[in-house]
Amino acid sequence: MPAPRISFEFFPPRNLDASFRLWDTARALAPLAPQFVSVTYGAGGTTRQLTHEAVTALAKHYKLDVAAHLTCVDASRDETMAIVQSYADAGVRDIVALRGDAPQGQAEWTATADGFASSVELIEAIAARGDMNIRVGAYPEPHPDSHGDTAADVSWLARKIEAGASSAITQFFFEADTYFRFRDRCAAAGITAPIIPGILPIQGWAGARRFAERCGTSVPQWAEDAFAKAGKEGEEALARDLCVSLCRDLMEGGVDQLHFYTLNKPDLTRDVCTALGVKPVMGDAA
Repeated sequence: MPAPRISFEFFPPRNLDASFRLWDTARALAPLAPQFVSVTYGAGGTTRQLTHEAVTALAKHYKLDVAAHLTCVDASRDETMAIVQSYADAGVRDIVALRGDAPQGQAEWTATADGFASSVELIEAIAARGDMNIRVGAYPEPHPDSHGDTAADVSWLARKIEAGASSAITQFFFEADTYFRFRDRCAAAGITAPIIPGILPIQGWAGARRFAERCGTSVPQWAEDAFAKAGKEGEEALARDLCVSLCRDLMEGGVDQLHFYTLNKPDLTRDVCTALGVKPVMGDAA
């Protein structure tokens, strides 16, 4: 089985120590020659400037193709498109276009005055420029705002592709069948754009469970039982084995590209990629 194409997600640093972690992570993973790396926004768009700084630094100093996350939160249309232009000026030609979560303290997402009302509107505006590759999010399990309606998530993804997106990256999941069922529903709906599985190497089970609860990702009982049995001493080895197994199941089902949510911690992601046959093809970045 050939090694998969890979990509990585980072988040922007909020302080000096976090900056060192990001650069150490980029330096450790860049030799694996990812197809691209993405940089997230904080909840409610709280790291907009930090995201921009991280994107431009990764592109400049590590020679990586960087996809900048961009949301509809807390910005007018003009402000949002000015951000797109600033990325273009910096040589960044890849955007992950998202609606974004509600700002802190706000129970439900509502559009900003003079802002984009949905991810579809944002995608259409970026696509109209004609100079950006646009990626979007996809949800193998119902998005919290879709209230359990998987068909709505498939329909919404179809609209985003029609608006100008070239590919989608999924929310993470624990079982390969979750992805395959979603892929089949998308194919039945006429979606032909690549849907890249999002993989979460489990850096700590308690944190992964909290993350899953926020994202609407179901936690299988077998995973609960396995981590309870492994205990703290065996958690890291179990996490590696389960992640490698999930990725191999996906590859056996025809997946040839994987997107890893690194949490700015490179070791486990690098170990998984190595186990999947991904070999370094370049020296350490300067």
